Amino acid sequence: MNQEPAQPIVKHIAIAGNIGAGKTTLCTQLGKNFGWEVHYESTDDNPYLSDFYVDMRRWSFNLQIFFLNNRYQQVLKILQGDTTVVQDRTIYEDAYIFAPNLHDMGLMTSRDFDNYFSLFQTMSSQIQPPDLLIYLRAGIPTLVNHIQRRGRDYEGNMSLDYLRRLNDRYEQWISGYKEGKLLVINADEIDFIDSPEDLGKVVNMVSAELHGLF
Repeated sequence: MNQEPAQPIVKHIAIAGNIGAGKTTLCTQLGKNFGWEVHYESTDDNPYLSDFYVDMRRWSFNLQIFFLNNRYQQVLKILQGDTTVVQDRTIYEDAYIFAPNLHDMGLMTSRDFDNYFSLFQTMSSQIQPPDLLIYLRAGIPTLVNHIQRRGRDYEGNMSLDYLRRLNDRYEQWISGYKEGKLLVINADEIDFIDSPEDLGKVVNMVSAELHGLF
């Protein structure tokens, strides 16, 4: 008797978006709803983050290497495990958005950036992209509102110009994203943070995308 082949497990859902887009909140909510394990971005135990916001030029390379290593380790664990994980921010955002933005702003030297990007290319060749990438698109007013609400001291020095530059890079990256399945959610119009009804809409959108993976 022929057995039906086992359906592949969806292992890796990743949420991408600018600072203040709502990634962590959505990770938590989707984790609760679908019973997924959540891998958060390591901000609280990041030894460089507060120094970086005081002196970006001095600490930019160190910070980006820390994030790159941390996310690479996360992806390896996800791929080696047997559970579904939702990840707060991806390894691609560091390499295609944050590091090149620092380089363009003169806050990371070309020597450091080339070294960093070469390491990213080596790492990314050893892993596979998420089964589903969820991109939270948010305008500057939404980002600023969320950043002010959470009140992290080290984010107080962040300029609107910095957020705009990041947003432009996000849009450029997402417009060319071909690594896997992509769901774009407009965080300006869908308030999954304060509206249970809007959160329900997002859950339904994610469910529909997951069913399409089989």
